[in-house]
Amino acid sequence: MDPITVADKETDMAPTPQNAQFAADWKSWHDAHERSRTNPLGILAATGLYFLDADPLTVPGVPGTWKLAGGQPQVELSEGETLSDGDRVLTGTVPLGDRIADGGVMLGFTDGGVHGVAEVAWRGSSVMLRPRREGSSYLADFPGTPAYPADPAWAVPAHLEAFGEDRTETVGAVIEGLSHEYTAPGVLVFSIGGTEYRLTAFASGHDGSLMVLLRDATSGVTTYGASRTLGVPAPDAGGNTVIDFNRATNLPCAYTDYATCPLPPAENRLPIAVEAGEKLPLARVS
Repeated sequence: MDPITVADKETDMAPTPQNAQFAADWKSWHDAHERSRTNPLGILAATGLYFLDADPLTVPGVPGTWKLAGGQPQVELSEGETLSDGDRVLTGTVPLGDRIADGGVMLGFTDGGVHGVAEVAWRGSSVMLRPRREGSSYLADFPGTPAYPADPAWAVPAHLEAFGEDRTETVGAVIEGLSHEYTAPGVLVFSIGGTEYRLTAFASGHDGSLMVLLRDATSGVTTYGASRTLGVPAPDAGGNTVIDFNRATNLPCAYTDYATCPLPPAENRLPIAVEAGEKLPLARVS
């Protein structure tokens, strides 16, 4: 099938006040999203990515010796070494299993006057250690993320075909051997250019909102090749919502090798060129 672009949708894109407001709303949203990427201790400040096992691991600039003990993570802090967990100062041998049971933990430290955090979290059946440090030269010179111009024609009505009972779906990751699990309530069905398409949707929030991982004919050409992600408002009582492809965004793996981002399920690889949303980043963490 030849790629279909928004031009095939036969919509009138002449400038209107509504289109101008749509573009302004998109810019406000995207500017806020870009600012979140420059958090001085955000994921783009990561300096490494390690997976713990039974062998002791030390990381330059990060306090402690890290390992799995009985399958659970722990850190052993030598005399004079400390980490912080909120207001609590950690010393000695610290089991971390309970702290990461519900997702992960950020343990603070200071090295050479520079503040940092050691992120510890499960990734599938593995435990990840990902240090982050303030003062990242990449973030200091963050060039921003180019994107296609906001276009209301890419805000497409969709209907959620519910499975009846939520399913657990396992997808791959950009790190070989890792996987991610999501709750999938159903499939979003929509049409572009008169052709129907379907995307498996994952539960995203307590409000019923959804998340989609997708690839399309622009992936690896003008957009990041592995995946883009897209939030979708909670469907109404009839299962109706809108997929606004203008808000397709890059995952952190588009910017850094120190990410464990999920890949789309096979059925979420669209044969059309979704010329909307974020494009390839201008630079990567080095």
